[in-house]
Amino acid sequence: MEYLNLPDFRALAALRAVVEHGGVDQAGHKLHIGQPAVTKRLRTLDKCYGLPLMQRDGRRLELTTAGQQVYEFACLILDHQATLLDDISALRAGQKHLRLEVSHAIGEHLLPELLLRFNELHPSFRIDSRVGYSRRIQTQLATGLADLALLEMAPKHPDILVQKWLEDELVLVCGPGHAFWGTDPIPATRLDTLLYVLREASAAMRVILDKALAEIGLQEIPVAMEVGSNDTIIEMLQGGRHVSFLPRFAVQEALAEGSLFHIKIQGLHIMRTLWIARTRANLTNPVAEAFIDLLRDGQFTSTRPVA
Repeated sequence: MEYLNLPDFRALAALRAVVEHGGVDQAGHKLHIGQPAVTKRLRTLDKCYGLPLMQRDGRRLELTTAGQQVYEFACLILDHQATLLDDISALRAGQKHLRLEVSHAIGEHLLPELLLRFNELHPSFRIDSRVGYSRRIQTQLATGLADLALLEMAPKHPDILVQKWLEDELVLVCGPGHAFWGTDPIPATRLDTLLYVLREASAAMRVILDKALAEIGLQEIPVAMEVGSNDTIIEMLQGGRHVSFLPRFAVQEALAEGSLFHIKIQGLHIMRTLWIARTRANLTNPVAEAFIDLLRDGQFTSTRPVA
């Protein structure tokens, strides 16, 4: 393989910065270099790949077809470099660490207690955690940028192994003052008469909800707002006008306190599984093994582990 004409990290970083920060001047400010230096690095990439990677559309720079491919490669290689530096830093410090990715609902409600408990049990281990959407997390796992993930949907990738973790249910809830507060179970035919605040369409729980409703013939329900935080939705429900489908683990405290009411639906129970996912290439990480042992313990939450 020819190594003489490989691009360097600085040129790839310049391309990424131009795309993500909106122009050459903004990229220079981000990278702490001048505009001529950014332009020079972009020209170096053009020469390296033998095609222009960016073109002007009026006053804007846009990626060419080749540029889009190089940009995606740049993101991957730069993220791997950052991860490698973290790994080397941990080795120098004598630390064993885990790169953990979790979906939003798990990160919002279950992760804090997990991390605190893990630190108590294993103070010499380090966990670097990030919260994101399931699709991005699957990419992080498949490309080696994450060691372990906690997800609301099972990834389908040949290099990712999954284990069942917890059983959960999406429940319909309302706040005080809502017309359905304290009512008996309602028929599913009433669902399209309610006004909803839901998670955004890309959220894993929303994908599961939409599929479950479609299976009973509800292709669409009246969604007044989409919100990216379960806690924000719970707070909004206190106004008494809206309802929402939320994970039971996210609302169990509010249900116990009486600040939310579970509206039961005749013949409809939206059950789901939470998953542990890891890469085939990383099955001997001692921090991952210790963390999975904690997940399997099940004492940190009233949500029931899957046998």
